[in-house]
Amino acid sequence: MTVRSRLLKILLQEDLNFLLTNRIPRGLATRFMGWFSQIEQPLVRDLSIGIWRFFSGLDLSEARKTRFRSMHDCFIRELKDGARPIDRDPAVLVSPCDAIVGACGTLAGTELLQVKGFPYTLQDLLGDGDLAAAHRNGRYVTLRLTAGMYHRFHAPHDCRVEQVTYIAGDTWNVNPIALKRIEKLFCKNERAMLRTRLTAGGHVVTLVPVAAILVASIRLHFLDPLLDGRYRGPRVTACDAPFQKGEEMGWFQHGSTIIVLAPDGFALCENVQEGTTIRMGQPLLRLP
Repeated sequence: MTVRSRLLKILLQEDLNFLLTNRIPRGLATRFMGWFSQIEQPLVRDLSIGIWRFFSGLDLSEARKTRFRSMHDCFIRELKDGARPIDRDPAVLVSPCDAIVGACGTLAGTELLQVKGFPYTLQDLLGDGDLAAAHRNGRYVTLRLTAGMYHRFHAPHDCRVEQVTYIAGDTWNVNPIALKRIEKLFCKNERAMLRTRLTAGGHVVTLVPVAAILVASIRLHFLDPLLDGRYRGPRVTACDAPFQKGEEMGWFQHGSTIIVLAPDGFALCENVQEGTTIRMGQPLLRLP
């Protein structure tokens, strides 16, 4: 057993992991990491990226550039052209990001699962009764981005972003250990709701990026302000931002989770199962 595997085995013990990643000043730790990750001093940059690679298995072979100004610059890296082929089937909604598939399936009315036995409602998540009603009995997929993954996200289909809603909140860890212990965790954390309307058929598909400890902040190409705990702009922002399937919409300043919500009539693609890894551009949901 390698040193890395021994350390990971220790750190992934449930009680210890939960203690180290949740029972600390979460907001303060997140703000510190936001500052520290952007330090451009070469020694700090190289050491922090080296530690990150050691613990996360970070693979930079697909990165567009090979030198980075800071750990944050590495975190939000772009990929080489063609690294993520986009499924062009017009009947398919593709994954907006690289991720591990978490809970997924059919909503029971407006109720969905965080993990087995831990339900929550769209009203609690979205804070918008009309938007919750638009997804009643629909489909959902929870996409969890791990630390070493590509952290930019893209349009799942040809669409227009009609509205962005930002909700300030906590920064609990969103790993499986925390999801089994904290009820309605996604409804407690900082998050944004991107309401999109598909060009084909006019269906409403909502993307919900959720923040987590050390990994808050969302940057959208079509909005100027950074969405994070310091944001003091309007809670709801009307938009008219068109995107083509696979086009980049923005990125996590650090990273976390995206919940994809689709209306009734959509179906999960065969490759979408809890625990599987999916890449941006691969089939996620099939349109009615």
